[in-house]
Amino acid sequence: MSGRVFRLHSTLELPLEDVHEHFDSDPDLPDGVADVDVSRRNNTLILRAVAENDDEISKYTPTAQLKASVSETRVYEEEPPKPGGGWMQEEEEEIPSELVEFACFKGDRETVLQNTALQYPMFLVLKEIALLSEKGTLTAITEEDGELTATRIVEGEARPASVEVVESPANGENGESGVDWRDNDFISS
Repeated sequence: MSGRVFRLHSTLELPLEDVHEHFDSDPDLPDGVADVDVSRRNNTLILRAVAENDDEISKYTPTAQLKASVSETRVYEEEPPKPGGGWMQEEEEEIPSELVEFACFKGDRETVLQNTALQYPMFLVLKEIALLSEKGTLTAITEEDGELTATRIVEGEARPASVEVVESPANGENGESGVDWRDNDFISS
């Protein structure tokens, strides 16, 4: 499978348990990826691609991996009361809650999607995770078979997206950009 990831930005958050359940359910993986190795180092979750054909990738070449930080968040069964509910309130009822670990895929391409071998297939894995997530967004510009594709997933729902080519504002007159080093008053000969 050919393909490249040019831009990627993610703010996805989903319960760590959902990530484990997804990979335990034996999901359909993209071509080139035989399995996804899920490991955890302290507060970092790493999803590493295991190549289908080991002959094509050197044993010293790291395959693409998705990286997420793991954090605990208190989740309430109902909305907690707003402070200042009244001075006559003698007893505060405790609202049932639990601490839930969340996998947070946050950042740009180099932070969330690392290494180049099998990078595009692992992006497709990230897209599947984004569709499971109820919080956050995933935006990306990718290329497959010569076609640019824009991806935008918001709170688990695919949304319309497009790629727009615009002229760079950095270009000066006559299409020149940058500093003219030959005729610069601040540089002495």
